[in-house]
Amino acid sequence: MVALTIASAIPQSETSASQPPIQAPGKIGASAVWHPPRDFITRAHAACDQGNPPNYAECFMAQMSEGGAATDAVNFTRMLFHESAGQVGIMSEFHKVGPLDVARVMYPLRANDNYGLLLVNGDPKVLDVDDLKRLDRVSMEQNQMYQSVKTKYPNMGLWPGDRSGTAWPQVKPLPDGGQQFIVGYPLINGCHACAHVGLALFAWNFDPSGKFLGTKYVPKPPPPKLMRPNRAPQPPPPQQS
Repeated sequence: MVALTIASAIPQSETSASQPPIQAPGKIGASAVWHPPRDFITRAHAACDQGNPPNYAECFMAQMSEGGAATDAVNFTRMLFHESAGQVGIMSEFHKVGPLDVARVMYPLRANDNYGLLLVNGDPKVLDVDDLKRLDRVSMEQNQMYQSVKTKYPNMGLWPGDRSGTAWPQVKPLPDGGQQFIVGYPLINGCHACAHVGLALFAWNFDPSGKFLGTKYVPKPPPPKLMRPNRAPQPPPPQQS
């Protein structure tokens, strides 16, 4: 995933001086969803690309307000900017689950993979399901099925998923009253555009208070055995009259 991170290029003194204070974090909800006008990205780039503004992110978020975004939508983008080390994202959909919820976010400044899924309203407040550092990769790599596929495709690696569609994570209750969100990740043989050779599932687990407990690899059962090539199924025996 290639992302344009803005904060790293901005001196800390300029960043803190130019950014308005963030409102006290409340519960994230559907009021933060915003669908920009079709020409918004073009107009925002035209306003912020020229003149070297001291803080590109703040310029972009100011353009959101001028483009008709509600206060909650701008506040969400500003909060995400601080929580994600400088990524600018606009909430495009909200999926109410309770107590934790899921937000689909569009990242207009990324070079590719412009959508992401966030688990919100827990502790921490925002978790990106494509933060691959949080995944239980050790258990995955010890799985026999995974090892078999890895032997066949030595360049196979785990990649962030395509979050631009309409699918949401599967949600299951935990025995202690917590929540589990099951998310899929493609296994790709080499580069970003290379062949998909499998899918890995991971569960994101939370206790009843919403505190993040970590992730757990979810083994997938092997696919059903296929009939051997060039072998037709045998016809049923004739019925006795």
